[in-house]
Amino acid sequence: MIRIKVSNLMGKYKMKNSDLAELSGIRPNTISELFYERIKRFDVEILNRLCKAFKCQVGDILEYIPDEEYKPMEQPEWVKKRARKAKASDY
Repeated sequence: MIRIKVSNLMGKYKMKNSDLAELSGIRPNTISELFYERIKRFDVEILNRLCKAFKCQVGDILEYIPDEEYKPMEQPEWVKKRARKAKASDY
């Protein structure tokens, strides 16, 4: 499994999704998918833009973890609450 470490880098540089979107030119929805490691595939151009924005190497963004050791990132409680609220308002 490939771990996407965008959330770590954003935390290190105290960036919000909107900050990284503006700096890199990547859509905010894509930033969110990268942050929560929900993205299944992305273009090399996105990787290039992330490297430019964080002034880092590809290895700082991506890390290989054997499948048996991989633990998906848990969403923060406020995100879960917002999703439950949105789902409840659909009815």
